[in-house]
Amino acid sequence: MTCETSIVLPAKNEAESLTKLLPVLRNKFPEAEIIVVDDGSSDSTVDICQQNQVKVISHVYSMGNGAAIKTGARNAEGNILVFMDADGQHDPKDIQRLIDKVNDGYDMVVGARQLDTHASLTRRFGNTFYNRLASWMTGFPVEDLTSGFRAARARHFRKFLYLLPNKFSYPTTSTMAFFRSGLPVGYVPIKALNRTGERKSHIRLFHDGFRFLIIILKIGALFSPMRFFLPISATLFFTGLGYYGYTYISSGRLTNMTAVLFLSALFTFLIGILSEQVSALHYKDIQETRRRTNR
Repeated sequence: MTCETSIVLPAKNEAESLTKLLPVLRNKFPEAEIIVVDDGSSDSTVDICQQNQVKVISHVYSMGNGAAIKTGARNAEGNILVFMDADGQHDPKDIQRLIDKVNDGYDMVVGARQLDTHASLTRRFGNTFYNRLASWMTGFPVEDLTSGFRAARARHFRKFLYLLPNKFSYPTTSTMAFFRSGLPVGYVPIKALNRTGERKSHIRLFHDGFRFLIIILKIGALFSPMRFFLPISATLFFTGLGYYGYTYISSGRLTNMTAVLFLSALFTFLIGILSEQVSALHYKDIQETRRRTNR
């Protein structure tokens, strides 16, 4: 018999927080399936799960948060999947609010963190930028693009598993995929709690800057590539045009830099067209399924 809700928690060395979290989840949701995906933990994470009689699936080595999410989604039996962190920063009291919103007709509901609960000023700025960029790309308000606390209908979420990265940014990818497919996405305001234990969130300038760049590119590539690449192409073209006008007036010639700018504009435009075609293929089957369902 299929249960209605499955709660999936990716965990790596989270024994301390799971000791407190699992009894609360079991008490509040006795009928729900609780799955902990042990991503190569070296502590007593598995033992804690067994003591609390929850389902635990172990990776033979650490494969990443996204890989753990995919493992949990593949093995879950519930019609609604709830994803939350195992480090204690997500309040179990908010789970029912996410589920209720899904039952109101949404296919994915995200726990939107209030600004004052982000780990640092840098993350607060980064997430605000992501949200505004994603809102512009989709034409819908995006309140929290990178929150890992969310609920989704299993039949839809599993269709996008092949798109999800094994490491980070699964929230970004799944949110943009749902928007691109015309699946309604809702938000519930939450407060992120302090993490349990010694594992803290640290900002590393180069590492996190690269992650921010990848997330921005994912936003464009997953939703509307031409809307992302066309302004870049236009900027390069008009910059080259202006520079050509300047060099023609001052020295009467076409410089190498002008040629590079024009070629960059052309290549960026062509990349946008190609990306648009590839993006459409990702969602072709899902859109056809929705058309057949609505007939």
